[in-house]
Amino acid sequence: MWCEGDVGAVLCVTCLCFTCKPRSDPGPYCNRTWDGWLCWGDSAPGTAVQLCPAYFQDFDPTEKVTKVCDSDGQWFRHPESNRLWSNYTQCSAYTKQKLKLTLVNYYLAMVGHVLSIISLLISICIFSYFKCLSCQRITLHKNMFTSFILNSFATIGWFYFVIGDQTRTDSSQIGCKLLASIMHYTSCSNYFWMLCEGIYLHTLIIVAVFVGEQQLGWYYVLGWGFPVIPAVLHAVARLLFHDDRCWIMNIKLLYITHGPIHVALLVNLFFLLNIVRVLITKLRVTHRTETNVYMKVVRATIILVPLLGAQFILVPLEPSGRVSLAVYELFMNIFVHYQGLLVAVIFCFCNGEVQSALRRKFAQYRGQRKRLVTTDSHCNYHTNSSFTETSRVTISLEHGPANTSDTAHALNSQSNGKRCSSDVLESTEI
Repeated sequence: MWCEGDVGAVLCVTCLCFTCKPRSDPGPYCNRTWDGWLCWGDSAPGTAVQLCPAYFQDFDPTEKVTKVCDSDGQWFRHPESNRLWSNYTQCSAYTKQKLKLTLVNYYLAMVGHVLSIISLLISICIFSYFKCLSCQRITLHKNMFTSFILNSFATIGWFYFVIGDQTRTDSSQIGCKLLASIMHYTSCSNYFWMLCEGIYLHTLIIVAVFVGEQQLGWYYVLGWGFPVIPAVLHAVARLLFHDDRCWIMNIKLLYITHGPIHVALLVNLFFLLNIVRVLITKLRVTHRTETNVYMKVVRATIILVPLLGAQFILVPLEPSGRVSLAVYELFMNIFVHYQGLLVAVIFCFCNGEVQSALRRKFAQYRGQRKRLVTTDSHCNYHTNSSFTETSRVTISLEHGPANTSDTAHALNSQSNGKRCSSDVLESTEI
């Protein structure tokens, strides 16, 4: 399968193949030739060797291609077709194993995004249900969680078009490219909402003396609005310069979206380091409890920023060996596709305020269940007592006149039992 961006490179190599100076050494040699995929220069009898071409997706560029030059100065011809033949079999020998690794990474990615969506939705429900958790910081959390959810949905849809849909119709091409644009937008939005978290904490802790309650409007512009610019620029550039299928190829145009993400990570890191510096200084001087509280609030963001930025730090370190490359791709897969789950765990499930609210709610639920069981036992006791007293009165009336005071006492007991059970139920309802 040809890569559209490499056609010019192939033509250039073809031209160089036939414009180089001819061989001047004496003796028989095979003339330079272009076999359709690679250029073979003037070669002495023997086996010429080159690396596999990198412009085929299913070729391993670390493997080698061989071409035999016979002793009479003629290139080897395949006995079945009687045509000049180059041995490209090793180029695709690793393809099946690579396909298995690709499928493993694909399923890992899908599981990661599904887990991310579930955990983030649970986190948003927790933040929305407990009013005691409602504050501006939690509002920023919920917006960041929403951006991760949208990114997971867009990525799952894009994977469907790339791997699940092989029809390659025009409509599916438009759909998968639209999803690719949404994926780049939401990915950029993830990091800018992380930047919003850092700016908010920096403003709250460093310059809180000069400001009151912060206006969140600018945070919405930065988190949701600004990422539109690099996403649109990237889409236009891909359409104009490298419009491959579903925009699968990782090319330099990705820096249109990755560049702003790098800037957001660096600025966020600066803010967080400055916050830590100020908090440590305050802690040494004052030893106030408030400073410890701020340190706990900042800790989650400090942990998350390097983890989310790890994929961009590791990109230039991609190894060339098969085993090391497989391990590298596995770790990169986890860093990229399990980010939503990581965010939910650090910002929600490991949050002390959330854990306290859940414990209180669970204790309240257990208390209500216990009171309900106690109420049921009281109801059964009073019902049985009333039934016994009523039966006794009925029997005594059937056998003859009884003491009026006993009858009144029995009826009184019956009515008192109903009031008691009613009172207990009302108190349980409250």
